[in-house]
Amino acid sequence: MSQSKIKRIGILTGGGDCPGLNAVIRGVAKPAHDHGLSVLGILDGFEGLVEGKAIELYNRDVSGIIAKGGTILGSSNKGDPFHWPEEINGKIKIMDRSKDALKNYQAWDLDALVAIGGDGTMHIANYLSNMGMNIVGVPKTIDNDLEATDQTFGHDSAVFVVTEALDRLHTTASAHHRIMVCEVMGRYAGWIALNGGLAGGADIILIPEIPFDWNVIYDHVLRRNMKGKRFSIVCVAEGAKPKNGGLVTKGKDIKRTDPVQLGGIGEVVAKKISENTGLETRYTVLGHLQRGGSPTPYDRILSTKFGTNAIQLVIKRKFGRMVALKGSEIKSVRIVDAISHQKLVKPNDQGVLAASAVGVSFGTEKL
Repeated sequence: MSQSKIKRIGILTGGGDCPGLNAVIRGVAKPAHDHGLSVLGILDGFEGLVEGKAIELYNRDVSGIIAKGGTILGSSNKGDPFHWPEEINGKIKIMDRSKDALKNYQAWDLDALVAIGGDGTMHIANYLSNMGMNIVGVPKTIDNDLEATDQTFGHDSAVFVVTEALDRLHTTASAHHRIMVCEVMGRYAGWIALNGGLAGGADIILIPEIPFDWNVIYDHVLRRNMKGKRFSIVCVAEGAKPKNGGLVTKGKDIKRTDPVQLGGIGEVVAKKISENTGLETRYTVLGHLQRGGSPTPYDRILSTKFGTNAIQLVIKRKFGRMVALKGSEIKSVRIVDAISHQKLVKPNDQGVLAASAVGVSFGTEKL
């Protein structure tokens, strides 16, 4: 591999958007400019890398964006170069366009690429690294399910939204003596439901990692009602499922690497509780509210640390690595280690134990 000085880098934001992306872009671009590097902003994630869509990023472009949600570069969770959807004769066919991605990387004279994203983005980054691209990863996902980092940026902001929603649901649930079910994101990981439910004072938290028993849920809300607690708050992850049951889905989108579209468990839980306890129940789905808005102070700080450390890895030519939070320090890990397996909630996680200790039910008799 050539050891020539780094002169030009690309940066992209892959997968779903989340608060903190702009703070990372700023954290990468400003120090890069100070080191005399030119920065190319690749548009719409890996779509831009495949289709050749990009803009030059100057210092003025990244000033004042730390508080903005979303991403100034655009993003996409359907732009996997190795799983590229093409419409041929009215039908969607999956193609491999990784060579086009490599071709544009070379045509733009990039010495390195900073890829910001979650599990899917890091898998793509690893494959592209094996093709010869110099890549540094930055872990992003509201789901917090990426291994090798204590936390991903975006998660704290999503948990803040959930917490505020549960606070608001508490008042209306109390006023009308209802059970309120709140469905949150997270896919196959329960971190948003666990942390948001714990912070928001949920009485029942249902997560994918702990399959629940319907009767345990019914008994819990009925016991609360008998004790004079005439309302209950249920925080349910979109990937939660009952014992011996399957995921509740809305459909499939073959354009995505993972085609399963989760959603609907909140409505199912609310309906089952109402039918089997006689207690008035309503449900709310937060959906993309959890992705939008300004990042929390914690996420602004973490994103800035991630971005500035990522550019240091680039300058030192430490490629095939991802920045990671370890305790209170930013370290780096091999991308291949970061995607070795998904980070899921363990039944003995301190958050689970703390919630159980204050009376929260996870829909199971024992943990």
